[in-house]
Amino acid sequence: MVYYYIPIIAIVNHTLLEAISVILQHYTYTMKKIHLLVLKSYLGPLVMTFFISLFILLMQFLWKYIDDLVGKGLEWYIITELLFYASSTFVPLALPLAILLSSLMTFGNLGEHYELVAMKSSGISLWSILKPLIVLSVFISIFAFYFSNNVLPVANLKFKSLLYDVRNKRLTFDIQEGVFYHELDNFVMRVSKKEDDNKTIKDVMIYNHSDKKGNIDLTVAKSGIMETTPDNRYLIFTLFDGYNYRENTDQKDYQETKSFQKTIFEKQIRRFDLSAFELRRTDEQLFKRNYHMLNITQLNESIDSLNNLYNARMDVFARDYSKFYYFDRIDTIDFLKYDTLHSGSYDILTNLTVNNKKPVIQIALNQARNMQRQLNFTQEDLQSRKEWIRKHKVAWHKKFTLSFACFVLFFIGAPLGAIIRKGGFGLPVVFSVIFFVIFHIISITGEKSAIAGAINLPAGMWMASFVLLPLGIFLSYKATTDSPLLDTEAWSKAFKKILGRKKNN
Repeated sequence: MVYYYIPIIAIVNHTLLEAISVILQHYTYTMKKIHLLVLKSYLGPLVMTFFISLFILLMQFLWKYIDDLVGKGLEWYIITELLFYASSTFVPLALPLAILLSSLMTFGNLGEHYELVAMKSSGISLWSILKPLIVLSVFISIFAFYFSNNVLPVANLKFKSLLYDVRNKRLTFDIQEGVFYHELDNFVMRVSKKEDDNKTIKDVMIYNHSDKKGNIDLTVAKSGIMETTPDNRYLIFTLFDGYNYRENTDQKDYQETKSFQKTIFEKQIRRFDLSAFELRRTDEQLFKRNYHMLNITQLNESIDSLNNLYNARMDVFARDYSKFYYFDRIDTIDFLKYDTLHSGSYDILTNLTVNNKKPVIQIALNQARNMQRQLNFTQEDLQSRKEWIRKHKVAWHKKFTLSFACFVLFFIGAPLGAIIRKGGFGLPVVFSVIFFVIFHIISITGEKSAIAGAINLPAGMWMASFVLLPLGIFLSYKATTDSPLLDTEAWSKAFKKILGRKKNN
C-alpha cells in the first residue's frame, strides 16, 4: 500500500512528528472516504426497502378492507387520505424490516465485490467500517421513538376514525334492472328495464314506507327519467303514465271494508334525499381516549387513573362483602325460635322439624346462587379492568421496543451480510424474511401473553429483542473474526471430523 511508504519519506526529509501527522491526515482522509462509501451504499437500499415494505403492508391492508371500499363512490382525496394515514401506522413494521434487509444487502454487496476484504487487508477493522452506520442507527432509533410517541398516535386517530366512517358508509346509489332496491330510507323501488343512456327507465314501482304500516302506498309508472341534481344531493324521478295506490288504513272498519284511493297521473315528479349516501365524518374526540391514540405522558395519566378506579372497585367489593354476602337472614324466619348463633351449636338444622328444614335450605340455596352470580360478575369486571390496564402498559412499552428493535436488527443484518457475502434481492431477502418472521412471531406471542396476564408484562414486550440480541452479538463476533459460519466447505470438514471420531470409537 502506498501510505506505508509515507513514514519513510517523512523521516528522511522531516521530523518524526511531521511523519506521524502525515500518517494521521492520510488515515483520516481514507476513513472519511470509506465512511462516505459505506453510508452511500447503505442509504439507497434503506430508503428503497422501506418503501417496498410499506407498499407490501399497504397492499395487505387493501386486500383486507377491499369489500369496505369498493362500490361506495369515495372521492379520490378520501382514498388518498385513508392510504396515507394507513401507511403511517405501518411504519413500526416496515422500519425494522427495512433496516434488517438494507444492512444485509449493503454488507453482502461489499463482501461479494471484495470491498470488505480490501478494507480489512488495509488494517481497517469491521467495527471501524460499521462506525458510521452505528451512529446512523442510533439516530434512526431516536427518530423511531419520536415517531412512535408523537406521530403514530395522531396517525392512528386519523386512520381509525376515517376507516370507521368509510366502513359505515352506504354503497353508492345504483338501481339494477328487475331487482328491488332497499337502500333508500323508507322507500323500496324496482325498475324493470334501463335504457342505454342510464336515465330512461321502464315499468317503475315505488313503495313508500314512511308511515311504517307496510305496503299501503304504491306508485306505478310505465316509464320515467331518473336523474340526480348537480350536487348529487337529491334523486329526481320524472314518471309518466302511471297511478298512485294508497290504502285508507285510518278509516273505521278498515279490515272489513279494505277501502283504498287510486290517483291516475300523466306526469309526476318525485324527489328522494341522497344525503344518507354521503360520507359522514365522526367526531374524532370519540376515539381520542383509546390507548392507541395516546403518547407516553397521556398513557401514564390513563394508567394511574385506571389503577385508581381498579383499587376503588376492589375496596368497594371488600367493604360490601360482609354486608351482602353474610348469611344473616336466618334470624328473621318466624318459625326459627331457637337462637343457634349464641347457643354454642352451629348446626342450625338440628333444632328444626322436617317441614321447617325445607324453606331454610331453599333460602340458603338461593342466597348461595346469588352470591355465586355476584362473585362471578365481580370477577369478570375486575379481570376486564385489569386487562384494559395491561393493554395501556403494552402500548407504553411499544414506544420503546420499536427503537430498540431497529438497533438489534441492524446488528443482525450487517454482520450476517459480511458473512454470507451475497448482495441483491436473492439470499439477503430470504434471510431477512426468516429473521423478521421470527422476530414478529416472538413479538406477537409476547404481547398476547402479556395482555392475557400469562407472563410478566415487561418480559413479554421485550422478549423478541432480548432473544435476538445474543444472536446479533454472536454474528458480530463471527464477522469480526472472519469465521466461516456459512462456508459449506468448513461445515463439511467439521462433519467429516465428527464422523471420523465416531468410526474410531
